[in-house]
Amino acid sequence: MNFSFPNEKHTFLHLLLLIVIAYAFSVGIRFIWIDWASAIPQFHWNNALMINTNDGYYFAASAQNALTHFYDNNPRILHVWSSATVALTALLSHIFPIESVIVYLPVFISSLVVIPLILIGRLFNAPFFGFFSALLASIGWSYYNRTMAGYFDTDMFSAMAPMMIVYFLIATTLKENVTWVLLSAFSIMLYPFLYDQGLSIVYAISIFYMGYMLLFHRKEIFTYFSIALLSIALFSLSPIIKTVLIVSLTAAYLKQWLNIRILLIISGVAFTFFLINGNVVSLIWGKVISYTSKGTEDSGLHFFQVAQTVREAGQIPFSEIANRISGSMPGFFIALIGYIALVIRYRPFILALPLIGIGLFSFWGGLRFTIYAVPVAALGAIYFFYLFASLLEKRALQYVLISVASALMLYPNITHVITYQVPTVLDSKEVAALNKLKGISNPKDYTVAWWDYGYPLWFYTHTNTLIDGGKHNHDNFLVSEMLTTSSPLEAARLARVATETYVTSGYKEISDTLFYDNNGSSINVADYLDTLRADDSFKLPNKSRDIYFYLPLRMLDIFPTVSLFSNLDLNQPDNRQQPFFFASSMIQDTGKTVELGNGVAINKEKNILQIPTQSGVQEVPIKSFSQVGYTAEHSLQINEQSFASEGLNLIYLASYGRFLILDDFYFHSLYIQMFVFERYDKTLFEPVTLDPMTKIYRLKI
Repeated sequence: MNFSFPNEKHTFLHLLLLIVIAYAFSVGIRFIWIDWASAIPQFHWNNALMINTNDGYYFAASAQNALTHFYDNNPRILHVWSSATVALTALLSHIFPIESVIVYLPVFISSLVVIPLILIGRLFNAPFFGFFSALLASIGWSYYNRTMAGYFDTDMFSAMAPMMIVYFLIATTLKENVTWVLLSAFSIMLYPFLYDQGLSIVYAISIFYMGYMLLFHRKEIFTYFSIALLSIALFSLSPIIKTVLIVSLTAAYLKQWLNIRILLIISGVAFTFFLINGNVVSLIWGKVISYTSKGTEDSGLHFFQVAQTVREAGQIPFSEIANRISGSMPGFFIALIGYIALVIRYRPFILALPLIGIGLFSFWGGLRFTIYAVPVAALGAIYFFYLFASLLEKRALQYVLISVASALMLYPNITHVITYQVPTVLDSKEVAALNKLKGISNPKDYTVAWWDYGYPLWFYTHTNTLIDGGKHNHDNFLVSEMLTTSSPLEAARLARVATETYVTSGYKEISDTLFYDNNGSSINVADYLDTLRADDSFKLPNKSRDIYFYLPLRMLDIFPTVSLFSNLDLNQPDNRQQPFFFASSMIQDTGKTVELGNGVAINKEKNILQIPTQSGVQEVPIKSFSQVGYTAEHSLQINEQSFASEGLNLIYLASYGRFLILDDFYFHSLYIQMFVFERYDKTLFEPVTLDPMTKIYRLKI
């Protein structure tokens, strides 16, 4: 069997044509979602499709601020030049509506991943190898999910940018040319601007390159020059300083002022400084810990940690990892075997191993990491097909086999694209409610909401939030407490105290300001909250802005998760008792019972609930039953009955076709009372909108 690529003769025009075809294929596939979503009216606002990822509104608001300064009171807004995503969006929004830019930009940026893959093939005189790999990688399951139309996030650079670096580094190992190492260095310098979350990935790829050169080219002066150059590019210093150092070192090298001994010293010093200055070990280890930690914190106040409540950071089965990387389980093993064979025959491909490793880390860290392995897996799979094709003597038959096999690999990924009908973050009715809030609020005002809704609230209301999709800290406790407490007075006072403290402290972490004294010792948090509930003499800070409570229907699905952050005594570890919450729209009336799924049922004759437990089915009395619904004029109607002094509360949300089974903790919570029943303390709150999908209240104190 011939393990080498056949020499695929080509011209620049041939190469350009392959890039154009692969790019058009990637873009065209991504328009499938646009075609589907365009036919759904509620996915549109301001005559444009809306995006389908919450985080996208973070970058959209930041770009919008560069044009309008709506968010000058928001300390979390990015500077326009802090990120390529923000800068490009702001630039393009001078030409196109920002609502359209944020939908279409991921389509055209993420599809650029085809360029480095085809160019990698060209390095080995096999551009068709790169072409078929590009087709597969550009729509790979995981890569597509996070770069589809409307998925407006830095993930659009997540595979393209590191693959471009891998391309430059492979070329550097093959050609040992100053031009290529300079391209590698400057692409590494540019990387944080494109995708700062992946800095540890660039560290790993660069260190692999250095190890590779020391292992196979340690006697060559170019090795130590390139290591020094890349180490400088990785410094955590100003780009101007790094550019001066790189240019100076390159000039000295080209003038042959440096011998191998001097370059060995320079590279050693530069690499050591990179390790220290870049805080490499701590950065990589910190990333691992952040995606594998769970439970409450061990020291100080015992706040609940975030990582395990975020879906993308949860453990996933190996079959899903395989699907996300290669589209299927057989495809994954084909890719893995092909990559191993590729490294054996062309060892520079080992530089891409960190991307495979990070992809497999998804088994522990969560599904988001699979995206990095997709392009490398595509290279491996196509090389596997090249190996089998080499058994055939005729070149035409070889390419027929490769084409058919590639099409079979593409099939499950294309099928996934067609069926992956992701809704927009909000629908038009929800945005209409937020637009109403924007009309009466001031950009310095704050909206109390769970972090999932922080960024959309910024974009559509221009108000600020205490927590958001990127601010996961101890302040989750405060917002969770406001939403789950049974005391409207506590929620109102805590909202005012937290907001004013956040602003006057210079936007420091509120919980650490409120719950620790000047000596760094924690107070008794439970006693402090009791004071908010019952102490008539409690003095509130001066009111400097309005505060709103955002209570959407969609939070009903995550309310048990929201409660995890406050349903605990911060002064005592591991003491959470999770209250009972069950929601179901799977309703089957059998006459005597109403089946709600998962073994839960309502016995209508006995007025009891049948709840499955590990030891069998437990019968629990129905304490109260409430039927809540809206008339055609959106007027709320409530019918209530009481049955027992103990038990669980049953709510039928008639307009939503959903049953809720709640214990008293959830039933009396601020969210359930103010969203479901529209019951609120008129001395503390006033409604802004009471739409069936969205309830917004203004704080009066």
